[in-house]
Amino acid sequence: MKRSTVLTAIAGLVLAGPGVARAAQVTHSDEEWRKLLPAESYEVLRHAGTERPFSSPLDDEKRPGTYACGACNLPLFSSKTKYDSGSGWPSFWAPLPNAVVTKSDTSLLMVRDEVRCRRCDSHLGHVFDDGPKPTGLRYCMNGVALRFRPGRAA
Repeated sequence: MKRSTVLTAIAGLVLAGPGVARAAQVTHSDEEWRKLLPAESYEVLRHAGTERPFSSPLDDEKRPGTYACGACNLPLFSSKTKYDSGSGWPSFWAPLPNAVVTKSDTSLLMVRDEVRCRRCDSHLGHVFDDGPKPTGLRYCMNGVALRFRPGRAA
């Protein structure tokens, strides 16, 4: 690899800063993901699908614990930041540090901020600016994109 290519890549990572999509650290072929994930989770996580509102048991989950990526198990959200948004999807006002990245999503003829797992680049949901204090954000996540681990909240 040329020195200039390496320097350009490093500069891009430095300039990108936190929360900007980067190359996935956990990768599988599409066929491998299909075998590893339940069908509905595969569709959401790998093809940016959306589960039906009010269909996830995680929307009503109240126990302390941590919500992890359904694909690579990276801890993403603490139950301390979960709240009932009334949207029908598990909602949080903040992710754990260095857990998610966002990118612009122009599907459905509107601009939204898509939320993806920092480690495996799986689609999790979207973030909106109508959430509660202290952030004013609503991380609206697909329940099938998450795994809940009860216990001490991260």
